[in-house]
Amino acid sequence: MELTVVQGDIADQSADALVNAAGTSLRMGSGVAGALRRGAGGGINDAAMEQGPIDLGAVAVTDAYDLDASYVIHAAAMPHYGDGRATKESIRSATRNALERADDLGCESIVIPALGCGVAGFDLAAGAGLIADQIRDYDPETVSDVRLIAFSDEEYETIRAAVAER
Repeated sequence: MELTVVQGDIADQSADALVNAAGTSLRMGSGVAGALRRGAGGGINDAAMEQGPIDLGAVAVTDAYDLDASYVIHAAAMPHYGDGRATKESIRSATRNALERADDLGCESIVIPALGCGVAGFDLAAGAGLIADQIRDYDPETVSDVRLIAFSDEEYETIRAAVAER
């Protein structure tokens, strides 16, 4: 399985599955979720919320609508209760469950953002390292192309360095 770090807007990526950095309510607000909602058009937010709430670390799947993907995997690394902060375990679980669901769906390619590191408040370098560890420890059935995506130059450099350290 190939792991690469890419820079850009996740909504502009072409892959079998795009991962949404979701909260447990599955409401698509800002950040990664907002970018995917705007890119997908239509009812992706309603389709996601119909499946929620979900447990912390769990995933739900919707159609990708107008995105260049087959699926959006909504990975709940952030709780929509309490302090709303991601944890090491929520990031690990959300990443692992997203990879497993992509395999279940027969996906070969998947794009994953820095789950839990935006509004959920987890340190970007530490979170990227946790995500990279989960990817490297995962034994895929169909997934062969995994891309970690960063939006800004600074995020890209931080994620790239964190992945290189692992």
